[in-house]
Amino acid sequence: MRRVVLAPGEQFTNADLKRPSAFNAQALAAATDIIEQVRVRGDEALRECTERFDGVKVETFRVPQSEIEGARAKVKPETAAALEQAAAQIREFHERQLQQSWFSVRADGALVGAKVSPLESVGIYVPGGRALYPSTVLMNALPAAVAGVERIACVTPPAKDGSVDPAILEACRLSGVTEVYTVGGAQAVAALAYGTESIPPVCKITGPGNAFVAAAKKIVSGDVGIDMIAGPSEVCVVADETADPALVAIDLMAQAEHDPLAACYLIAFSEEYADEVERMVDEHLKSSTRAEITAASLADQGLIVICDTLEQAMGAVNVIAPEHLELHIRNAMDSLGAVRNAGAIFLGAWTPEAVGDYAAGPNHTLPTGGTARYASPLSVDDFIKKSSVIQYSPQALARDAATVMEIARHEGLWAHARSVEMRKELLDARMSASGAGEVLDVPAVGADADE
Repeated sequence: MRRVVLAPGEQFTNADLKRPSAFNAQALAAATDIIEQVRVRGDEALRECTERFDGVKVETFRVPQSEIEGARAKVKPETAAALEQAAAQIREFHERQLQQSWFSVRADGALVGAKVSPLESVGIYVPGGRALYPSTVLMNALPAAVAGVERIACVTPPAKDGSVDPAILEACRLSGVTEVYTVGGAQAVAALAYGTESIPPVCKITGPGNAFVAAAKKIVSGDVGIDMIAGPSEVCVVADETADPALVAIDLMAQAEHDPLAACYLIAFSEEYADEVERMVDEHLKSSTRAEITAASLADQGLIVICDTLEQAMGAVNVIAPEHLELHIRNAMDSLGAVRNAGAIFLGAWTPEAVGDYAAGPNHTLPTGGTARYASPLSVDDFIKKSSVIQYSPQALARDAATVMEIARHEGLWAHARSVEMRKELLDARMSASGAGEVLDVPAVGADADE
């Protein structure tokens, strides 16, 4: 792992970080071509892409409902039970995020508020390839189901025999997924965004994927909603002298084993401690089933930052803005307030990042690539939309008319100002005719006086 040793008082900077760009021109160009093919040729293009990229011939993309319902019988009982427990805890956490419509009436009779509505449909991308991810289904579909989304479509690359992992199907059943399709890559994103003969389009696409999936999401964004552009996984571990080097090492490896591009950061307070963590990594690699991927990630993307003080360390954390942050330090909760930028924060030695990936409840779809500076984890909020609601009384219109007209005229928008002015003139005329002078007693424009 590369090292940066900070002098006392020195600040860690983006120049020290050397984070690569989230996109490459090759992925964007390839995804653009694939998306256009799917838009023009629909299912025919999906079949060609699936055979070309996955080596599988698929005639019918939709997985029969009977196969989803029967998946539990094909999953190990221990795995099924684990998925069920995780689903319950994830659902419980996200139910706390539910928002309600609200309305407020001012003294002048104006009503303002927000109407909260679930999205009509969402598409969830579940990666295949190096590993199978039923947890991705739980983390994406359950917040959508809690939000009240009626149609939740899942797309995932088929196995070589054209099937889908039964654990993924069981996670779909537990999470309220309404349809599953055996298609992956940029072509799956295109199908969800624009629709084909067999896959209806959705309003929003969520879920992680490789560089081509990320590029495709970027391209279709605006035509449909997306959650975020997910880059390679990241972890940052801050470890003081109280932290067990063996635990710190395995937690770094837990991210490194995802992908050779996964980024792992260790912030420590002495080079001797960092040496011991690297020695423990070498020991753990002897037993790893993904040693080659893990070693490549740590060698190419790993970074150790040696700090003089905890304040300096927290400064480095906020520059990195990691997807996952583990604080293996004395009294970790006391440092929570110093963390400004992190997707998920894991406090203390008994909280490995893995519990957040699977069972704790908070979402594991997190901002990567430094986007934790402005982005948040996936939540129920990603599956709802809000409509502003406004209803003015005659009194409220009279009260705000001058303000609205003044700003509209300043911006050169004649009809904006005139639309308010005409109503104000109508109110003035009616008030003058009645002699009452009470705006509240004036019927609304267009109201029937007998009503």
